[in-house]
Amino acid sequence: MEVFYKSTRDSGVCVRASEAILKGLSEDGGLFVPDHIPALDVSLGELAGMDYRQVAYEVMKLYLTDFTEEELKTCIGRAYDSKFDAPEIAPMREASGAWYLELFHGPTIAFKDMALSILPHLMITAARKNRIKNEIVILTATSGDTGKAALAGFAGVEGTKIIVFYPKNGVSPIQEKQMVTQKGDNTLVVGIHGNFDDAQSGVKKIFSDRKLAEEMDRRGFQFSSANSINIGRLVPQICYYVYAYTRLLAQGRIKEGEKIHVVVPTGNFGNILAAYYAKNMGLPLDRLICASNENKVLYDFFRTGTYDRNREFVLTSSPSMDILISSNLERLIYRIAGENADRTRELMAALGGQGRYEIDPGMRESLQDFYGNYASETETAAEIRRLYETCGYVIDTHTAVASAVYRKYLAETQDTTKAVIASTASPFKFTRSVMNAIDGGYDAMEDFALADELSKLAKVRVPNAVEEIRTAPVVHDKQCEADKMEDTVREFLGI
Repeated sequence: MEVFYKSTRDSGVCVRASEAILKGLSEDGGLFVPDHIPALDVSLGELAGMDYRQVAYEVMKLYLTDFTEEELKTCIGRAYDSKFDAPEIAPMREASGAWYLELFHGPTIAFKDMALSILPHLMITAARKNRIKNEIVILTATSGDTGKAALAGFAGVEGTKIIVFYPKNGVSPIQEKQMVTQKGDNTLVVGIHGNFDDAQSGVKKIFSDRKLAEEMDRRGFQFSSANSINIGRLVPQICYYVYAYTRLLAQGRIKEGEKIHVVVPTGNFGNILAAYYAKNMGLPLDRLICASNENKVLYDFFRTGTYDRNREFVLTSSPSMDILISSNLERLIYRIAGENADRTRELMAALGGQGRYEIDPGMRESLQDFYGNYASETETAAEIRRLYETCGYVIDTHTAVASAVYRKYLAETQDTTKAVIASTASPFKFTRSVMNAIDGGYDAMEDFALADELSKLAKVRVPNAVEEIRTAPVVHDKQCEADKMEDTVREFLGI
């Protein structure tokens, strides 16, 4: 059955997958969601015998129904190739009673590669299918990882330009250097004076400006997004949860149909939402454990039913989770509201106006799949150290938040159900925080020297993503105020 895509804020919107990918965001400001969540049509046993590319096809074909088999397999083949440094694409590592799903073996050593390696291919294919003549302008905000992964995917891609906004003082030194050294005449990286929420709100405002969209169209441009608000980002993320489950099945760690928990370090809510979609497709997942850092807006939401961004914004050692407006939560709100676009629009208007909203008891009852908790900075560092000292496994700060929250869940529940923890970034992306957590005393050491020290300690070679930026020149040094983002876009496009 073909899957169409509706807007979370307008029940009258209905488009095909390729159109949703090209648009990124609905014109009414809503996010595209499937009109139904398809069920897996291949048995888990059969999937257990497939490699990552094959599993990805079996999942994505159910959502991207206006792509032909040849188109989809071509996109998958081009995405998941030798740019990943592990043949499994997403290997699993058992450590301290849990399985860590390593999603950081792509070209930018973060989980965003899992979706952003394929999004450019999906988008260019979608443009051909819809006879798009305009140049596609990818406009995205990043809290650290999406930016570089999107830049790496779209740099040099004919018929596209990409503009990335990031909080100037809100990412790690390695993350920033990855972005500002990006080559490609079609790329622009801009540090804004503000936080990630300011960048994300600015991008959404530009997307929803219809007058600007009309002017862009006259000049031969149209916007799309590489953020997880794009359904072309979300669908590929579903694949690795199916893959993780079937690896455990293939290894005899679980029996077919046995439920497992999934633990996800969560900021913009896209990664854990993908797990929720996988569960609703029939994947035997039990609890979806949502791990927050000290910006614990999601923890408070699951605990109280009130989403409130009116709080201090905390800069932490896990910057990709330093988010107070979790955009993808809107897709979950839409679903638990009974797919009521009017109700969703009201709640999002309240968030935009008063900065908060409260869901009703019936909606709260629909959140039983989720467990939320958070880890402090002290707890995050302690978990990195604990895992290294007990089994020699080194994890990054974001993964440590998830791992620490999982230990809290175990302490609360004594639930021995097997668990997969999404390991979302390489420790080499956050060397200073990781090394100080393990041993301390590295404040004076330069970041790349720290990478060498971490390599010795973890007995893992320094990834190519770090090596290639050691001496790379800075290409992008542009900065702007958060309220000048549109002016920056216009300047880059010459409009």
